[in-house]
Amino acid sequence: MAGEKRKKILELPLKILFNEEGVKFFVASNKKLTKYKLGDEPEQFGILFDSFSPPSVQKMLLINYISSMEVSRPEFLSKRQDLMDLTKLITYGTLYRRFDDLVFSKTLDSEVVRQWNKANPTSIIDRKTVVSDASLLQALEKTKVASTAIKQEILRAIVAEVQANETLLPEEKNIQLFLADKFLTVLRPFTWFILVKFKESSDFPLLLADVESILKVFMVKSKVAEYLSLMTTELAIMLENSNIQSFSKSRYKGTLDPMAVTYDLEMRRMIVEEMRVRNQDVFLSWKVTRERLQVRIFNKEAGYFEQANKPRALLEFYKDSPAEVEGSMELGLYYLSYLTEECQKVGVRFESVVTQVRESGLTVVTLSLLF
Repeated sequence: MAGEKRKKILELPLKILFNEEGVKFFVASNKKLTKYKLGDEPEQFGILFDSFSPPSVQKMLLINYISSMEVSRPEFLSKRQDLMDLTKLITYGTLYRRFDDLVFSKTLDSEVVRQWNKANPTSIIDRKTVVSDASLLQALEKTKVASTAIKQEILRAIVAEVQANETLLPEEKNIQLFLADKFLTVLRPFTWFILVKFKESSDFPLLLADVESILKVFMVKSKVAEYLSLMTTELAIMLENSNIQSFSKSRYKGTLDPMAVTYDLEMRRMIVEEMRVRNQDVFLSWKVTRERLQVRIFNKEAGYFEQANKPRALLEFYKDSPAEVEGSMELGLYYLSYLTEECQKVGVRFESVVTQVRESGLTVVTLSLLF
């Protein structure tokens, strides 16, 4: 979702729960908030959208207002692309924030800032320095030419490498270039203020080289977003099929073949509509922090969580899946293998676990990524 053509509106019912900063902002803006509970998490204030604009959600992620999100429906097959886009949006948002944090830390620890602080002990620049965003943006507007030149200098070598890479298709090159520019665009105003302020320093090229190095690392890490979106969507559809089959057995007392329900589109629509009326949903939640993204896919309301059995690896869960989900098992194992390998290659710590309560039919799949 970084550079490809994106939908203007995603048609998914999205609950967004806010952290303390987000709650303060929306209360100050006279926005009515409602308390929601996601899974076994404590209640938090948030809002519910029937559909939403991707840029508006990503903006709230970037300014660190969101603690978690949830989508719930009886089926996701008809919304497969929207679900993939949402997962990529959230993953990119997490990567952008982590990149911003690392570049900010590298900038504060740079030789140019150390030299300034040594020469100006009464006006040092550190994490405690307070400058309003309005003042920063006003200052940056006046030095826009300089900040643009700095951005182009950071991107110069990366652009050359992408353009010279004959293994990439033209569209893939455009996505890479868009992504590199986007990472720099989302840097906090204070970072850009410091970069512009010290652009004439003799040590400034070393700082730019550090920023470029971090950017290259995160451009590689961004490949994880595609694999995670495929894995998440596949798990949602697998639990959806399991839910539909379980509901059919219970509702029709064995008079319907569960496998037939899965593949007969008309019968499937009928069952899904009944499930919608009875709130028999599959739930997807994303919990975000500065460096971690946790995805959970589950098929029961929160009350069952405390009964869950000891977690086991997702790989074991797939291998032990019953015969009726073998098709999804094969595809799921394929996606899991690629996601695991990609995370190992780019230095992202990835864990996947499954907890179940067989008596209730609860299955909770948790994917955790540390960037």
